[in-house]
Amino acid sequence: MELRTLRYFVAVAEELHFGRAATRLHISQPPLSRAIKQLEADIGALLFTRSPTGVTLTPVGSVLLDEARALLDHADRLRARVGTAAGTAAITVGLLGDGTDPDTTRLAAAYRRHHPGVDIRIRDTDLTDPTCGLRAGLVDVALTRAPFDETALTVRALRTDPVGAVLRADDPLARRDRLHLADLDGRRWFRFPPGTDPAWQSYWNGGRPREGPVVRAVQECLQAVLWNGTVGLAPLGPDLPGELTVVPLVDMAPSRVVAVWNDGDANPLIRSFVEIATAAYRRP
Repeated sequence: MELRTLRYFVAVAEELHFGRAATRLHISQPPLSRAIKQLEADIGALLFTRSPTGVTLTPVGSVLLDEARALLDHADRLRARVGTAAGTAAITVGLLGDGTDPDTTRLAAAYRRHHPGVDIRIRDTDLTDPTCGLRAGLVDVALTRAPFDETALTVRALRTDPVGAVLRADDPLARRDRLHLADLDGRRWFRFPPGTDPAWQSYWNGGRPREGPVVRAVQECLQAVLWNGTVGLAPLGPDLPGELTVVPLVDMAPSRVVAVWNDGDANPLIRSFVEIATAAYRRP
């Protein structure tokens, strides 16, 4: 019984839907279904009752859920303690967005000072996964932007950034000092692929369904604006190519920069990371 399979099982048990669990884990549904069927075969009992609208836990599944959560928590603590004792402690950090952000640079320097012997691994992710692989167990902690589905996650707010509309410099709206979302009605927006976290998708689409090209990375967003005149949203601050500009949106909620990790993960390196991040992102 592999820990990854147990993580898959917990995701399905919490979502009560294979499709949503696959989206949360950022894997396709067929391998997830195969893994659960193999787990049921190994245990010798059904874990879920299937229906067209989703699944429910069987009595055996309910017992396994409690045990799986406890086992996964123990495995996380064990990994951290053994790594520390062996002098090979490591933490994997997921990053979404601009890794050259001055606050992120300050955090990196501060964390190295506090933990000079820790192997810090970085996983850079695209815009389709706001949790940076956290739910799939690919990272220990993520530096990202909200909103997204926070089920079974702990989120610490670090900073808020105002948001604006990214426009080509020759766009008539680019001459405005500020815009409202209604000013962008009827325009094509860049969108994220199907299966992307709904809260994340809705926020970056201004709270409404939009039509336009599908993108996965920041550079794809910028190129969609540059080549096609597509509209998109972005936090104010980062420098853009001279052909593009960002006009502040007065009726758009600020973008929250957050640190996020799995509920109950007692890894002391994560706790330290979050505390150092909170200090590093506090404006001087």
